[in-house]
Amino acid sequence: MAVIKSVEIMSVAKIKALFGTVFGLFWGCLFARFGVSIGFEKFILGIEIISLASIVIFLIIFSILALSIGAIVALLYNTFASKIGGIEIELVNK
Repeated sequence: MAVIKSVEIMSVAKIKALFGTVFGLFWGCLFARFGVSIGFEKFILGIEIISLASIVIFLIIFSILALSIGAIVALLYNTFASKIGGIEIELVNK
């Protein structure tokens, strides 16, 4: 069995930020889609611009939050793994 003693904080944070970007894009597009639909239905002026801006806003917010949470989780993992042991994995050569 191999043990993961520590992880590089920025590598975990960057991967989490990538996932955050994908989720932010998804939720931003979903929010924009419903915002534009409601705006056209209720004749609200300017809602289209706000709805389309939500794509960028969600993308940025989700990316920043995921980056910071990824760094915190990696830091906590390194702290706890040094005290109680890391994750044990079994590796097989092909």
